Amino acid sequence: MAPISPLTPQQPHQSQQTTTPRARRSRGKAAVALVSALALASVLGACSTGGKDTASDSPGDNGGGSGFPVKVATKFGDIKGDKKPQRVVALGWGDAETALALGVQPVGASDWLAFGGDGVGPWAKGLYSKGPQKIGTLEPEFEKIAALKPDLILDTKSSGDQKRYDTLSKIAPTIGVPKGGDQYLTNWETQTTMVADALGLHDKGEQLITEVEEKFKTASAAHPEFKGKTATTGSLTSVGYGAYVKGSGRVDFLQRLGFTNNPKVDAKAGKSFFIEVSREDLDLLDADLLVVGPIGVPASKVKDDALYKEIPAVKAGHDLVFDPKSDLSTAFATDSVLSVSYALDKVVPEIAKVLK
Repeated sequence: MAPISPLTPQQPHQSQQTTTPRARRSRGKAAVALVSALALASVLGACSTGGKDTASDSPGDNGGGSGFPVKVATKFGDIKGDKKPQRVVALGWGDAETALALGVQPVGASDWLAFGGDGVGPWAKGLYSKGPQKIGTLEPEFEKIAALKPDLILDTKSSGDQKRYDTLSKIAPTIGVPKGGDQYLTNWETQTTMVADALGLHDKGEQLITEVEEKFKTASAAHPEFKGKTATTGSLTSVGYGAYVKGSGRVDFLQRLGFTNNPKVDAKAGKSFFIEVSREDLDLLDADLLVVGPIGVPASKVKDDALYKEIPAVKAGHDLVFDPKSDLSTAFATDSVLSVSYALDKVVPEIAKVLK
């Protein structure tokens, strides 16, 4: 059985090895997408020498960018840039709002958590002057991407799949997952650095990171009771329960506050960001703090589960179950420089309540 997707109901479970923390498409579909994208890239290349550029509408103020040339190290090699990109497409989880935090408005973007509108959470509301073209998540619509004529593609938090990268890089220079990294395990700090460097905005990226790190320090100092406590972050989908392992965004958030990820969960981790937990083994989720984010099912599906109620942490009242449609849930799941700051303001007080 495939690992449980951390995505929303709109994202099919069986596709999760492609663009969901650990979603991969079937080989046949990937091949079709690859062929289609290569063919379209060829057509666009032929068309680029003449005719009106119908995709050249201004994307808005793309901020400064004097820090060129640049070089960004990725899993697929060093990506170099000589001038400020004008047409950015942001595909990776949180890439669009990271670019927006830096003052750059993508012309195309993926809406991972089905926010609608401009495809970003409330923490990035109003940062677009012109909404982007929406691009698919698990199955990027290569034709749409190519039609936007991007000069840079951001895909820093994605499946890390070679075929996906090869297809995108035929369209435009692509910033894939970091060097030494893997599927969906790019944390907000690394993501911010990579996106900022690719945009020639290194100093601005460092400033954003410093500001959020200071917020973590403040939150941690305000809650010394967090330090050393164990925590489990899990999900329930239509397939079943699961838990996130060390290196994933949700776990990283809690660790920065002083928590230790459930060692029993980490002991079962392979290369995945996530492990499945059978109903017969739900006590594996037990820790000093248990945070559960339902995906594609209502919160009541967790809260009313008789077996879930038997977990010691739940009996003690030390669990936090998010409403999957709430800003708290999406902020905790997105793990971008903007959403993390928002989660520190909104989620930390909720954690403190259940640990009293």
